[in-house]
Amino acid sequence: MADLQPGRIGELVRAHRSSSVESPPVSWETAEARAKAARADASALAKRIDHTALKAETDQATIRTLCDEARTYSFASVCANPSYVSLAVEKLQGTDVDVCTVIGFPLGATLSEVKAAEAEWAVARGAAEVDMVINIGQLKSGAFDVVEEDIRAVVGAARPRRDASARATVKVIIETALLTDEEKVIACLLAQNAGADFVKTSTGFSTGGATLEDVRLMREVVGEAMGVKASGGVRSADDAYAMIEQGATRIGASSSVAIMEGTEVTSDY
Repeated sequence: MADLQPGRIGELVRAHRSSSVESPPVSWETAEARAKAARADASALAKRIDHTALKAETDQATIRTLCDEARTYSFASVCANPSYVSLAVEKLQGTDVDVCTVIGFPLGATLSEVKAAEAEWAVARGAAEVDMVINIGQLKSGAFDVVEEDIRAVVGAARPRRDASARATVKVIIETALLTDEEKVIACLLAQNAGADFVKTSTGFSTGGATLEDVRLMREVVGEAMGVKASGGVRSADDAYAMIEQGATRIGASSSVAIMEGTEVTSDY
């Protein structure tokens, strides 16, 4: 189990509540450097974006367009539902754009064995990254061992990628809008202890998306050892820069083209 001592959790929460999002955390020069690099170089910003289409009505044509846009802008990845992994891999062959998919999405209540099988299936077909949803109900029930083992099952299933010796990157969606600050801290610690690579704010399909405060808290908890992905409601370049300034290393957005073009849309994700 992760270190879930109440004193440590309380200390993290108190430190977070006494901080401000008006400027980058003074101890995180790297966060400020990331933001400066992203503002100065469009390619640096693009490489922090997962170009995303996860709605139920997403069709093959949408995925093809998503991949074409990802090629044009050289986004970090295309993030699509598992049934489109093979199509995205085919469309992105020969590029440096990865294929990302989602596991146990969007509720997180799927059995661990099913999540693990879904992750293994996707990685075997070329997914380089998997974004899994934690079992939110079990977290809120205080069943922390269950949540940690659920994450660990997916990490273990993300065996070496088809095209690389390294395993697929695992991002853990904690659905911040449904959690208290204490629960957010615990979820991040569990993800860290289970060997995940990132913690991620949101599915984009719940009651809220990424906030600057949540990104900052998540970075405070995991330090520089893990990535932090802000997703849900990032609709403009200013939104993206603000998230990066608070410690985000990846942005999940369906508004990726608008972000790169300096416009803003009213997407739900």
